[in-house]
Amino acid sequence: MILFVNACVREQSRTKQIAEYLLSILDDDIMEVKLKDTKFPMSDETFLNQREEAAASGDFHADMFAFARDFASADTVVIAAPYWDLSFPAVLKQYLEQVTVNGITFRYSEEGIPQGLCRARKLYYITTAGGPSVPVEYGYGYVRELAQSYYGIPETVLIKAEGLDIVGADVDEILEETKKKIKNQS
Repeated sequence: MILFVNACVREQSRTKQIAEYLLSILDDDIMEVKLKDTKFPMSDETFLNQREEAAASGDFHADMFAFARDFASADTVVIAAPYWDLSFPAVLKQYLEQVTVNGITFRYSEEGIPQGLCRARKLYYITTAGGPSVPVEYGYGYVRELAQSYYGIPETVLIKAEGLDIVGADVDEILEETKKKIKNQS
């Protein structure tokens, strides 16, 4: 099963267009999480205490762990997140906070080192930007480090289309070139 984490807000999202193309090539059952339609719990002290108590008892059946359970059981993860404010939409950070659960997506070794518990062997991170040169270390770098250092997902792939809002840019051509690169990598 492919877990498609859709952090796109606009209906005509260019990031989502590229993600849909990738998903059509991967050809597996898809579970989509539309982050713009998701209401996340307030991460206040009460919530954190409830989460810690449930995790400490090993009771991961509560609804608060649904995102983490789905993430951990996915065979492949596809995240579509436009480039905003040097990273990604805040709703993706909220989602990742819900996914990062000790005992579901990772555990700590006796030495305190995170060990991944996720099934996926590959995570695709798709982003688009209006300007040139999206710094890799920002949004994608954060997700890559979580995937590899916490979740145990060994391979991450960055797919990006940039320069889409530069005056005179041929947006359709940029998107098609990105899709060609995806097809050639598959």
